[in-house]
Amino acid sequence: MRSTELLVLGLGNPLCGDDGAGIAAVTRLRARFRAPAGVEMLDGGTLGLSLLPYLQGARRAILVDAVCTGDPPGTLVRLQGHDVAHAAAHKLSPHQVGVADLLDGALLSGRRPDPLVLVGVVPAQLELGTRRTAEVESRIDDLVQAVVDEATRMGFPLLERDEPAPGGEDEARAALVLGL
Repeated sequence: MRSTELLVLGLGNPLCGDDGAGIAAVTRLRARFRAPAGVEMLDGGTLGLSLLPYLQGARRAILVDAVCTGDPPGTLVRLQGHDVAHAAAHKLSPHQVGVADLLDGALLSGRRPDPLVLVGVVPAQLELGTRRTAEVESRIDDLVQAVVDEATRMGFPLLERDEPAPGGEDEARAALVLGL
C-alpha cells in the first residue's frame, strides 16, 4: 500500500467546461509550487474508484473540484469531513457518482484520510466544451491559493517556485496525467 502524508487530488472533467476547474487548479499548483516530501499532487480527472489506492494511502487529503452549491458562479467553497461525502453525493458536478463511490470505498475500508477537505469553486456551466466561463476562470488562482493555505494549515507548506516549472502548465498537466 502506498503511503502519502498529504494527497492533493484534482477532480473533474476538462471536457465539460467549468467541471475542469479542479484539474486546472492542481495543474497550475504544480507549475507554480514545489511540494515538500510526503506530498503528492495528482490529476484524478474522472477516474473514480481507480483512485482508491491513492486515497487509502493518504493520511490527509485535499480534494479540488467544482461544487454546485446554489451560490453564485465563481464562489469558493470549503468543506470538511462528512460534508465532503455529502457534497460528493449531491453537489459535485457530473462525475459525482465516481467521487461518491471513491469516498465510500475509503470509508468502508477504514482508510479514509483525516482530515479530508474539499476546496472548490461553484461552476457557471457544465456543458460539453473545453473552455471555462469567465466567472470560474477568474477564480482559478484563488482556488490555487486556497489549496496552498489548506496544505499549510495541515503542516505542509508548498514552496513557491522562483520561476514556473519548465514547460509551465502544459508540462505540469502532462506530468499529472502520466503520474510523474
